[in-house]
Amino acid sequence: MATFLYKLGKLAFRRRHFVALIWLALLTLAMVGAASAPTAASSSFSIPGTEAQKAFDLLEKRAPEAAADGASARVVFKAPDGEKVTDPANKAEIVKTVGALKSGSDHVARADDPFRAKTVSKDGSTAYASVSYKVTSMELTDEDRDALEKTVDKARGSGLTVEVGGDALQAMPETGSSEIIGIAVAAVVLVITFGSLIAAGLPLLTALIGVGIGVSTIAALANALDLGTTTSTLAMMIGLAVGIDYALFIVSRYRGELAEGRDREEAAGRAVGTAGSAVVFAGLTVVIALVGLAVVNIPMLTKMGFAAAGTVVIAVLIALTLIPALLGYAGKRVLPMGEKSRLFGGGTKDRAAGEDAKPNMGTRWARFVVRRPIAVLLVGIVGLGAAAIPVSQLELGLPDDGAQPTSTTQRKAYDLVSEGFGPGFNGPLMVVGDLKGADDPKAAAGEITKTISQLDDVLTVAPPMFDKTRETTIISVVPSSKPSGTETEDLVHSIRDTGARITSDTGAEIMVTGTTAMNIDVSQKLNDALLPYLALVVGLAFLLLIVVFRSVLVPLKAALGFLLSVLAALGAVVAVFQWGWLGSLFGVEQTGPIMSMMPIFMVGVVFGLAMDYEVFLVTRMREAYVHGERPGQAVVTGFRHGARVVSAAAVIMIAVFAGFIGSSEQMVKMIGFGLAIAVFFDAFVVRMALVPAVLALLGDKAWWLPRWLDRALPNVDVEGEGLRTEAASDSETDPEADPDRKPVRV
Repeated sequence: MATFLYKLGKLAFRRRHFVALIWLALLTLAMVGAASAPTAASSSFSIPGTEAQKAFDLLEKRAPEAAADGASARVVFKAPDGEKVTDPANKAEIVKTVGALKSGSDHVARADDPFRAKTVSKDGSTAYASVSYKVTSMELTDEDRDALEKTVDKARGSGLTVEVGGDALQAMPETGSSEIIGIAVAAVVLVITFGSLIAAGLPLLTALIGVGIGVSTIAALANALDLGTTTSTLAMMIGLAVGIDYALFIVSRYRGELAEGRDREEAAGRAVGTAGSAVVFAGLTVVIALVGLAVVNIPMLTKMGFAAAGTVVIAVLIALTLIPALLGYAGKRVLPMGEKSRLFGGGTKDRAAGEDAKPNMGTRWARFVVRRPIAVLLVGIVGLGAAAIPVSQLELGLPDDGAQPTSTTQRKAYDLVSEGFGPGFNGPLMVVGDLKGADDPKAAAGEITKTISQLDDVLTVAPPMFDKTRETTIISVVPSSKPSGTETEDLVHSIRDTGARITSDTGAEIMVTGTTAMNIDVSQKLNDALLPYLALVVGLAFLLLIVVFRSVLVPLKAALGFLLSVLAALGAVVAVFQWGWLGSLFGVEQTGPIMSMMPIFMVGVVFGLAMDYEVFLVTRMREAYVHGERPGQAVVTGFRHGARVVSAAAVIMIAVFAGFIGSSEQMVKMIGFGLAIAVFFDAFVVRMALVPAVLALLGDKAWWLPRWLDRALPNVDVEGEGLRTEAASDSETDPEADPDRKPVRV
C-alpha cells in the first residue's frame, strides 16, 4: 500500500499539470450537469415492510385520486378579536379564498370548504381549509407556491389572520451565515497550524473542489435518483470536514519530510505513502459506516449514506492526487519563514534539532498521561459517563411543523390549530380499510368506526369515505394528543391491535397510515435496526483496523472509546433539544422528541469520523514502535508528531459541523450539533486522553497479535517500511535522477 501510494504521489507531483486539469475538468463537468439537470421531481419517502407503507400502496392502487402521498396545505383562518369566522363578511371572504385556492393551480386535487367540511372550531374563532395536490411537494412549481401565497396574502388584507401549514410551502433549509463562519474558523486554524497562507489554503481549496464535485453530482442526479435536499446538505457537511482533514494530514507530513532534508518530489511521495495510507483506511471506515446505513432499509437514508460516502471517496482521491500536484506548484511557500516560523511551529534551528528541541504541548501532555494513566482514564470515563446520563430519558420521533421556528407560517398555523381545535388536529390518523373480504362493506366500515371511537385518546372519528368500487374505505381519526406525543403512539398501536378482532368479525382488514403513523413506523424500524447496524459497521471496521494496526486490543479499545463518545454526544443532544438546556444559545425554539434517525445516524457518521483520528494518531505510534521504540516512548513520539495536527483537524471539523447549527431546518440543526459535540468528545477526550492512557497501561501487549492471524493478514505497510527499499532502489537504478537535488533543511 505505502509503496503504491508513494509512487502515486511522486507521479502526481511530476505530472501536476495533467492532474490539475483532470480535477478541474471533473468539477466543470459536474457543475454543468447540475446546472442543466431538471429540478428534482420527487422526494418520496417510503419505508418498505411497514403497515403505513402498505396502506399507502393500497390507496395508490385502488384510490389514486386520494393522492395519499401528494403535497398538502392547511390554510388556517382566525377571525379578529371579538369576531367569528361565521360572521357574514368573514365567511364570504373564506369561501372566496377557498375558491381561489381551487382555481389557483392545475395541480390542486381539492380544496375543502371549512363550513361544509365542518372544520370550524367550537367557539367560531378559527377554521381551516385542507388543500390536497395531485403531485408531491417537490413536484410543485414556483407558480403553484406563488399562487398559494398570493391567495393567502389577499385574504389577510380583509383583516383575517391567515397562515399555511403542511408541506406545500416546504422550502430549502437555510444554513445562514454560521456555515461561512465555520469555514472561516477552519481557515484561521489552518493558518495558525501551518504559519503559511499557501499551506493553509491548500486544504480549503481542495476540500471545496471535492465538495463542489460531490454536491454538483448529487444535484445532477437528484431527479433521476429521487434525492432529497437533505442528501446534498449531509454530503456537503461530511465532505467539507473530511476533505479539509485529509488534506491537512498530507500537507503536514509533506512539511515534516522536507524538514528531514528530502527534496520536494521525494517529500511528496513519502507524504502520500505514509499519511496517505492513513487517509485511505480512515476514508474506508467512514465509507463503511455510511454505506452500512443501507441495512436499515429506508431508501431515503440509504441514498443519503451512499451520496455522502461518494463525497468521502472523492475527498480521499483528491488528497492522494491533487494535493501532491498542488504542492508541486506551491514550492517552498508551504513553509513558515523567519519570525513566522518561530511563532507557528518552531524556527529553523529548532526544527533541525529534532529531539533536542523544546518539547511541544503534545509531547508534554503525552508524558503526563504516560506517567498517570489510571487517573486520566478514570477522569475521562467518569466525565463521558456523566454526559451520557440524559440518554436514559431519550424520546424518539420525527419533527413536524411544531418544531419549526416560531417566525414561520407553518409554525403559526400549527399553533392556531392547536388553540382552536386541539393538538391532535395537527396530526390526524388515516385508517384504511380493505373491504374486499367483507360480506357487507358498509356495515364493516361502520363497525370499524364504532370500534375506533371507543378507544382511549380519540377525539373525533370522521364518517368513512369509500372508493368507486367500495372495496376500500378511508376513516380520519383525530387523537386528543399532539402528533409527537406518546399517547398518540399508543393510540396507533391500539387501533392496530383491534385489527385482528375486526377482521374476524367483519372480514375487513384495517391499516393505520398518515404522516403521524409513518413517523411512528420509521422510529420503530430505526430502533430495530440499530443493533444489527452497529454490529455490522463496528465489526467490519474492527477487522479493517486489525489489518492496519496488526493488533487485536488496539481496535477493541478504539471501538469501546467510540461507544463512550457517541453515548455522551447523544446525551448532550437530549439535554439541548429535548430538555431545552442552553436551547436559546443554539436557536432551539421548540423542544421535543429527538429525531428518530439521530442515534443510528450518529453511530454511522461519528464512528467513521472517530476512526479518522484513531488511524492518524495511532499509526504514528505504531510506526515508532515498529522502528524499535519502547511502548511508552512510542506513545510520546506519536503525540509529538500527530497531536498538533489531529487537534487542528478536530477543531476544523467541529467548526464545519457547528456551522450547520444555524440552519432553519431542525433536522439539519440537530445533526450539526450532534456531530460537532461528538467530534469534540471523541477527539479531545477519547483519542487525546483515553487512548494514550490505555496504551500506556497495556505496554507491549497493546501490539499483540496471534501468530496464525499475523500470517493470515495481508501486510498493508501503513508505516511505510517498504519506502526505504523503494527509495534506495530508485536512486541506484534511475540514471536520469536529478544531480542538482540537494537536501533542504527547514
